[in-house]
Amino acid sequence: MLETSAPSARAGQFQAVILAAGFAKRMQPLSDHCHKALLPIGGATILGRIMDHLRQLGIARVTVVTGYRADDIERFLYDWYPDIELRLVHNPRYREANNVVSMSLALDGLTYDADIIQIECDLIFDLTILQRLINHSAANVALVDKFRTGMDGTVVEVRDGYLSNLYTTDTQGANFSFADKFKTLKIYRFERHFCQSKLRPLLHEYAYDIDPSCFYELVLGKMIIDNAHLISADIVAGESWAEVDDPNDIAITPFMFLPEQRAAILDETPRGHWNFDILDFSVMRNMYFPSDVMLAMMRHALPDLISNHCSDQQVLNEKLSYFLKCDRVRLQVLHGTSQLFPILRRCFAQSSMLIPTPTLNAYAKAFPNAETYFDAPGVEWDELAERAPGYDVVVMVNPNTSSGTALSSEAIQALARSTPKTLFWVNESFLAFSDQPSLVTLLDVEPLDNVLVMVSLSSRLGVPGLRLGFAYSCNPTMVEAIGAELPAWNLTAPGEYFLELLVKFTAAYASSLQRTVTDRESFRADLEALPIVASVPRSGANFLLIQLEGSKAELAAQVRRGLLERHCIEVRDVSSEFPDVRPRLRVAVRSNEENTLLVDVLKDLPQQLSLSLA
Repeated sequence: MLETSAPSARAGQFQAVILAAGFAKRMQPLSDHCHKALLPIGGATILGRIMDHLRQLGIARVTVVTGYRADDIERFLYDWYPDIELRLVHNPRYREANNVVSMSLALDGLTYDADIIQIECDLIFDLTILQRLINHSAANVALVDKFRTGMDGTVVEVRDGYLSNLYTTDTQGANFSFADKFKTLKIYRFERHFCQSKLRPLLHEYAYDIDPSCFYELVLGKMIIDNAHLISADIVAGESWAEVDDPNDIAITPFMFLPEQRAAILDETPRGHWNFDILDFSVMRNMYFPSDVMLAMMRHALPDLISNHCSDQQVLNEKLSYFLKCDRVRLQVLHGTSQLFPILRRCFAQSSMLIPTPTLNAYAKAFPNAETYFDAPGVEWDELAERAPGYDVVVMVNPNTSSGTALSSEAIQALARSTPKTLFWVNESFLAFSDQPSLVTLLDVEPLDNVLVMVSLSSRLGVPGLRLGFAYSCNPTMVEAIGAELPAWNLTAPGEYFLELLVKFTAAYASSLQRTVTDRESFRADLEALPIVASVPRSGANFLLIQLEGSKAELAAQVRRGLLERHCIEVRDVSSEFPDVRPRLRVAVRSNEENTLLVDVLKDLPQQLSLSLA
């Protein structure tokens, strides 16, 4: 259990009610043989964390409503909290009724000589959250947080510091907007006389006469309608909390409450970070695209899109060709460029291959016998041109995903023209942020059949979640071979609809690229001025490579861990990708405000962590 601390001066004015009766269907199978509140998360149970916080604050009277696996809850409480004055109330209707019954049972037999702190048993939160609730000046208080991705359940509107409307899940229809809503933490403070004379009778009426299947928050919502200034809203800001509703919540909750494990947790889940509350500089995307109008159009179309298949491959190719302004027969739309690697691995299994190092590890993984040329950063072009004729396939990543090095597209075209027996496989995923034209444009004017262009659209279009990409070649045999390997419906309908929208928003797209380039250059200048930074090479992409001072790769790992533990900022440690293994970080170009925040944090981090830059 947690160590105790000095109790709050006001703690004696409060008693606590914890609702722990629920069956927790959404937590199955984890809850089949263990009550949800007793599941271990980060070395402690959920209920244990709540009880420890109450004990630390000096709240010594606690009512717990039990139901499912009541014996386990009771045994846990009596074993671990003999110093707490416990009142256990059993809800025999926990399987068929909802928590309005549990709340009614708790209040029916309560002694109303102290105000009530009410908490549901599936919450993990900082101690400061309860401290602010106790110290709030209002009589009745609800803790709320701005609604964000991953949340669900009851939401509220806040007006003039009070709850103005409350919406349970069954009132959140297809056109419901969460943009201006707040999520209730399900932690409340109720004044004793209000509880006894108003809340308790109404809860009892709903639990036994009106609707025992409803949530107690529905009752609160009806009371708010009658009295606009009944419950104050205290918006949490900075304190950590999480609602543990299902197994996915258990997987992500340790990230919030075990900062020393954050780097390891993210290493185990290198993508899918929307549930983690981090500022992510490891994922490269266009921060200024899609536009707000495009997102609004996507939201409006979503109900139709998710109920339909996408079109076949020829239609997808044609729609993308309108945006790229190229010949559609030379295109194959991809559900992300990773789709191309197993296809080409089979095609080039017996081919000699030359790939850059460092770069995207997918190349080395797909072609373990390939030989390499260096991007240090910077490529020795004459050496590469001399070696290229000796290989069946030469891979060029332009700009390079590790260094940001951008090569001349015209020079690549000239090398392909002079080396017709070698296939040049060119990845242009980040080229839109450089001053170089795409080979797609150059090859439409001067076709060469020994060039394959591959592009991930996710970064440049700002939609990595849609998994959009394409392959382009003037070699019809190659285009047909790739197409033959693709599934019948290769995109989602939302992805296809996004392709349609691109043609309408080309001006906004061009503007977003320019804004990103402008931000990149100011970001680079600010980073180079930091004492911890040795150099920041020029980049043709929407990310920057940071060479840190010193020669030990561990410095980059320390910086990354420090950023995560202290600031929930993620960067990518790429030290091991370079032959000299010097400390290097790769950071995406985000908004100007976010870039400035990272610079400010890096300015103070060496002193905070006592880092040695030698």
